[in-house]
Amino acid sequence: AAKGGAPSVKVTGQLGSVMKESSQIALLNARRQASARFPEDRAKFFEEHDIHVHCPEGATPKDGPSAGVTMTTALLSLALGRPARADLAMTGEVSLNGKVLPVGGIKEKTIAARRAGCKALIYPQANQRDFDELPEYLREGLEVHFATSYDDVFKVAFPEV
Repeated sequence: AAKGGAPSVKVTGQLGSVMKESSQIALLNARRQASARFPEDRAKFFEEHDIHVHCPEGATPKDGPSAGVTMTTALLSLALGRPARADLAMTGEVSLNGKVLPVGGIKEKTIAARRAGCKALIYPQANQRDFDELPEYLREGLEVHFATSYDDVFKVAFPEV
């Protein structure tokens, strides 16, 4: 268990320094969300468990941050003991205070989500224009949410909580 209740995360594998920092911030945000939203039996999960994030060899090392909301959601899924929506893809970095920050590659990420069969997407609010400028054939048939804070992401990822 974590000492003194402080968020504890160990990151190994093919993650660059920016992604290691993102994982620390994701844990901080996940801990904050858990204490505010979770039932009492789950709210202290991060105070009682150490977390180890491993990105296996063969994964693409990232130069810039874009996985903060995804890592936060994965950590919350672990703490809840239930998965996020199965048809959901997301991207966006998360700040220390839970703001969802813009990312690059919206077109490529939309194509990848479609190929993976994801019908619902979460993008940073600041990337809405990037998405709106995509050709209609890429946008059609998708349920797209634009987030300004991690609270927005949580509501889509875990609608039943």
